[in-house]
Amino acid sequence: MTQSQALKILLSGQNVFLTGSAGTGKTFLLNKFITKLKKQKKNVAITASTGIAATHLGGRTVHSWSGMGIERAMTDKMIIKSLRRGDLREKIRSTEILIIDEISMIDSARFNLIDRICKAVKDPFQPFGGIQIVVSGDFFQLPPVDPENLSEPVFDSYSWHDAGMRVCYLKQQFRQDDSEFVKILNKIRRNKAGQAELDLLKTRLYQPVDKFDKPTKLYTHNCDVDIVNNLELSAIEAEEFRYDMTGKGPEDLVNSLKKGCLAPEILKLKIDAMVMFIRNNFDSGYVNGTLGRVIDFDEKGFPLIKLPNDKVVVATPTIWVIENNDEIIAHINQLPLRLAWAITVHKSQGMSLDAAEIDLSKSFERGMGYVALSRVRTLSGIRLLGINNLSVRVDDRIIEKDKEFLKLSKSGK
Repeated sequence: MTQSQALKILLSGQNVFLTGSAGTGKTFLLNKFITKLKKQKKNVAITASTGIAATHLGGRTVHSWSGMGIERAMTDKMIIKSLRRGDLREKIRSTEILIIDEISMIDSARFNLIDRICKAVKDPFQPFGGIQIVVSGDFFQLPPVDPENLSEPVFDSYSWHDAGMRVCYLKQQFRQDDSEFVKILNKIRRNKAGQAELDLLKTRLYQPVDKFDKPTKLYTHNCDVDIVNNLELSAIEAEEFRYDMTGKGPEDLVNSLKKGCLAPEILKLKIDAMVMFIRNNFDSGYVNGTLGRVIDFDEKGFPLIKLPNDKVVVATPTIWVIENNDEIIAHINQLPLRLAWAITVHKSQGMSLDAAEIDLSKSFERGMGYVALSRVRTLSGIRLLGINNLSVRVDDRIIEKDKEFLKLSKSGK
């Protein structure tokens, strides 16, 4: 299905599951959909399963929006008590469309809970109280974080089935144009990646990446990321510039934005620091995931960033907001940058990278390797540090479910 076809279905008022492989423009299409809804003066709730994903859309976590917080289950009494807080009830009552991005990280129990909360406020006899529900994601990517292994996939929930989701499966690839690399990624998605694919990936072991002396490192664990970034910055003997994040609005919403935003609360930079842009700015020539190097600071103290194409841009403060009915109710300000010597695979989800140094030797979850590898536009943009067999495996059950989603998308059901 093309993006234009999917947009027509989204605007028709149907409940929709928007999916497709990594790089098919799901978040881009959602932003286009949101823009049209705002022009129509529709009351749209923009949410995601994680704070990081929410910042890509200018929204908040669905946990915060619904009032369920960290709960996986709530009694009727708990829901009623939650709905007494502030303007939560009125916010849900006025919502016409609910968008949830990165749906793969929401489990069945929480999806059912969101449905119950909406019904408690609006119409108890309609799915999600009559709110149009639009969910987006790719189940080959990371599943819910569940240390106790209690989660069931969201598509197994009774709320998913009751909502009668229309599947829009995007097929056109925008991120990768390297045909050999796309074949490898598609083989991984079908659990068909074998020794031949591993051998092709291993041709990138310890190989340099053109134009990037130090491409962003993707690690599976936070501790590795923090060590690398702190060591690299401290090794530079140059004046340090500090940028503090500012915010305004209700404390819980500001804290939610801070937690979800990829920009750090305190950003320290020096000349020669490797950085990554974490917002799109097409006019300035960078997008979320564009890498660069600090080459100087202007008279206002803002960093000058040299991009891989040798263009130099000034990084100026950007605003992240939470809106309600076109009114900004909370916001934060920070440079749209983070140190980019290293980042976790989880935080990279949704990004497009020019180059990456990837260590998959400690992959501990199916789909983790697929997420990491599919962030990068070309095979030649990868410098591989290690890989284990789990890196090229995905959940067998998701393969069969994905075939079903593709069939439903083609049939128009």
